[in-house]
Amino acid sequence: MYRNPDYDALPKAERRGRLREIALVFMRLGALAFGGPAAHIAMMEEAVVQRRAWLPRQKFMDLLGATNLIPGPNSTEMAILLGFERGGYAGLFLAGAAFILPAVFIVSIFAFLYVRFGALPQVAGALVGVKPVIMAVVLQALLRLGKSAVKGALTAAVGVAVIALTFLGVEEILLLLCAGAITTAVMNWPRIRNRLFSLPLPMLALLVQPPAPARDAGPVSMALSSIFLTFFKIGAVLYGSGYVLLAYLDAKFVARFGVITTQQLMDAVAVGQVTPGPVFTTATFIGYLIHGLPGGLAATAGIFLPSFLLVLLINPIIPRLRKSPWVGAALDGVNVASLGIMAVVTVRLGVASLIDPFTVALFVVAAVLLLRYKVNSAWLILGGGLLGYAYTALM
Repeated sequence: MYRNPDYDALPKAERRGRLREIALVFMRLGALAFGGPAAHIAMMEEAVVQRRAWLPRQKFMDLLGATNLIPGPNSTEMAILLGFERGGYAGLFLAGAAFILPAVFIVSIFAFLYVRFGALPQVAGALVGVKPVIMAVVLQALLRLGKSAVKGALTAAVGVAVIALTFLGVEEILLLLCAGAITTAVMNWPRIRNRLFSLPLPMLALLVQPPAPARDAGPVSMALSSIFLTFFKIGAVLYGSGYVLLAYLDAKFVARFGVITTQQLMDAVAVGQVTPGPVFTTATFIGYLIHGLPGGLAATAGIFLPSFLLVLLINPIIPRLRKSPWVGAALDGVNVASLGIMAVVTVRLGVASLIDPFTVALFVVAAVLLLRYKVNSAWLILGGGLLGYAYTALM
């Protein structure tokens, strides 16, 4: 089994200290990381690279590139990989659980209130202030990570192309694979010229899309095992944004099984968007609607378990990726493509968030405090939420 020699060589007391640190860092991130995967990645970079220097920024980018090539929630998989870098296998599981559980707890409360009272708590006011701050956090991460990802004219051109194609609606996974293939081909052209017909074609299986589920009448309720297995299948094959998750959930739980309504699905997605932590905790809400708290826990375990398994599979090969001239070049392309996609998310977030002078001013202040004075983003998010709630209450 692949191990982390740096962690294993530490005295037992220091290993325990690292595990406590991992738990605290990722539990705080899980409780405050609003805004989706791009914002989560930005806050992780600030917490573990900028503030605590757990690993170099280039290594962080390589881990991010690897998570973009496997299914599942990228930010959760990053938490798992970062946990391993700091605390071995114990840290791997601890970081993933600490990042997921605060969101699961919050979403479960929302689901209880929804089932009990038929409506969601009002949180829109706080989000008015949180979103501009999140945009500033992502912008800060883009500027820092861009220094590692953009290594020359080639990667800069690939990044610009990815941004343009993302705006045009091209699938994210296709862009990542094409970016990796282009940088591999250009950086290794002398080798390709000499071995033209021996170039491997990796990862073509990722282009195969899962078949569309058949629509049938289905049962009106689901056993816990069925809830777990259905969400496990979704977590094992799902690429892309929350909109892709919405399509899977609609096909399975509304169209096929008929256990929730379209309105309940939209409410579940809304909860996943407005609560901190992984957006995949939408599964917790749906599982709760179907089978109460046991259903929520079964759904949560099902959709997140593939991420742990996939990270365990790819973790041993990540240290060797950068050493290969072929895969290292591909990783450069994937890394800059990942940042390009994050840049598009930032622009779209800005369009949705900067809606009046108050939100524009809040973004500018947050950006200055982050970039100039290095204020901790967690405090800015809390402050933005309070200001947003007060602002909307006075309107």
